[in-house]
Amino acid sequence: MAEITKEKIIEAIEKMTVLELNELVKELEDKFGVSAMAQVAVAAGPAAGGAAEEEKEQTEFDVILKDSGEKKIPVIKLVKDIAGLDLKKAKELVDGAPKAVKEKVSKDEAEEIRAKLEEAGALVELK
Repeated sequence: MAEITKEKIIEAIEKMTVLELNELVKELEDKFGVSAMAQVAVAAGPAAGGAAEEEKEQTEFDVILKDSGEKKIPVIKLVKDIAGLDLKKAKELVDGAPKAVKEKVSKDEAEEIRAKLEEAGALVELK
């Protein structure tokens, strides 16, 4: 019986489709109880260190309404309360999405606003 070498395994992987490779990775993760994503994060650690530090340093965030979703009225009411606008201005902001609902807020406040808007069905982004 021929010995299976790393080179033969690599050759076999090169011939796989993306779907086959994805299935192989999932099976290996299940079989050995590991996650490929954890390994990527560990491997990219030192190289991505600078970017991670920059994200940690960000103290002010903008809450951007990307889309109001299917139920626009609850989103308009929330935007009115969050941004301190009258109903007409809140509707204009929601209709004009993507727009900033609140700018230069703390991370906690931004996450809280995001959660409320997403619960109402809106699509929100923090910058």
